Amino acid sequence: MNKLSRSKLELFLECPRCFWLEVNKGVKRPGFPPYTINSAIDVLLKEEFDVCRKSGVAHPFLKQNKVDAEPFKSEKLMEWRSNFTGIQFKHKETDFLVFGAIDDIWVNKNDELIVVDFKATGSKEHQVYDSYKRQMDIYRWLFIQNKFKVAIYGYFLFARVNKQAGFESAKLSFDLFLEKQDSDCAWVDGALMNCRKALDGPLPSSSASCAYCQFVSASGRNQQ
Repeated sequence: MNKLSRSKLELFLECPRCFWLEVNKGVKRPGFPPYTINSAIDVLLKEEFDVCRKSGVAHPFLKQNKVDAEPFKSEKLMEWRSNFTGIQFKHKETDFLVFGAIDDIWVNKNDELIVVDFKATGSKEHQVYDSYKRQMDIYRWLFIQNKFKVAIYGYFLFARVNKQAGFESAKLSFDLFLEKQDSDCAWVDGALMNCRKALDGPLPSSSASCAYCQFVSASGRNQQ
């Protein structure tokens, strides 16, 4: 049985060759320094909603945005948030243990769980990229496979630095924005099947759309 994280499935969708090399040969793409400010915002937002979760009330931010929901209480929340466990499901057709670490879960008045993902950005316009949408789809799929009642939408909560406010009093201000995202996870099963085929097959060809593959090709080096 192979463990397959949400990010590994995204890697396969971006480039089957890079995915094959990382999983089968341990050859990873070059890494980047961690975005510590993003991690700090992630922790602060989780702590903020956990206060309301503990007291059983909706957060004022949700009321301001007319979101009729409140943080979902579960003894498994910390497990679902962990990068090493996340929420899991054994996909029998591929023998993958699929997992993903969520940021938060809310529940609406219909007792449907709502997947919530926190994003930090310094861009003037916060944007929901296709990779973000797929991330939402996979998380929803995981909760559905675990027999939860799940809303057909989720939310991205963006924390965007307010550059106009400057650094008065040596403080950096962030504005919060909520983006509702409809989700369709019907594609996930098929992607997992394709992922298994690629993993069990020969090294895929380089992708013209993959900057990493193109760099290796241009350098004249062989990844095999």
